[in-house]
Amino acid sequence: MADTDLQGKRVLVTGAGTGVGTGIAQAFADAGAAVAVHYSHSAAGATALVDKLRAAGGKAEAFAADFNELESTRQLADRAIEFLGGIDVLVNNAGITMNRPFEKVTPEQFDALFHVNIRAMFFLTQAVVPTMAVGGGGAVINISSVHAYAGITEHTVYAATKGAIVSFTRTLSLELSTKNIRVNAIAPGGVVVENHFKAIKNHDPIAFGQKIPAGFMAEPMDIGHLAVFLASDKARYFYGQTLVCDGGQLAYMPFTPDFHEPITDQFGRGYVPGI
Repeated sequence: MADTDLQGKRVLVTGAGTGVGTGIAQAFADAGAAVAVHYSHSAAGATALVDKLRAAGGKAEAFAADFNELESTRQLADRAIEFLGGIDVLVNNAGITMNRPFEKVTPEQFDALFHVNIRAMFFLTQAVVPTMAVGGGGAVINISSVHAYAGITEHTVYAATKGAIVSFTRTLSLELSTKNIRVNAIAPGGVVVENHFKAIKNHDPIAFGQKIPAGFMAEPMDIGHLAVFLASDKARYFYGQTLVCDGGQLAYMPFTPDFHEPITDQFGRGYVPGI
């Protein structure tokens, strides 16, 4: 049953053509919200998701935007606001990852991750806030990661962006609280997404999940349900918080290989320069 708290709410979810973003968008639609689905490279996934949401009676549309480009990022805000008639909830989910030994990271790779993971989040939120303020308030939900709290080798740039999101969320919540806009974040642990199967050789989510207290990896909808909660009035007393949703992973972080050995898996193919 849909959560009546979100009936009629207008939501923009970034990076919703694949992975965690699809679960977030689906959860909001299930809760009765109209959803603008952003994608960069995953047009087929975004289109399929929109078709599914519409078939279930929801209002949804897909919008492409390149988060390496500020103008494209700002245009996304304009198009989503026009389609939805305003925005009540912004979920800054879009992000890219890469593993690379620290001494081999190039300026282009560094910029790619910070532009998509931080700069786009910052300026998209800036573009959306005025419509929220006019509408009487809303919620911004940023997606961080357990990488903000625990180290895994060869992830210096990615971890830096995810740590920045935690600090950004905390500080922005102070400023936007005066506009009745709540800002919080989610730090997911292991989630079953397509990218893991592409990047990790012989990826086995069942075996991976058995290494954490929950005994299983999360599904994208697990993160989606938490995002819906944070957007609802049930979370009215949450300001500037980052909620870790990791199945107990941070209680025991066993997933990094021996730090003396190089990582053989490769994240970043297709969207980070030189990977």
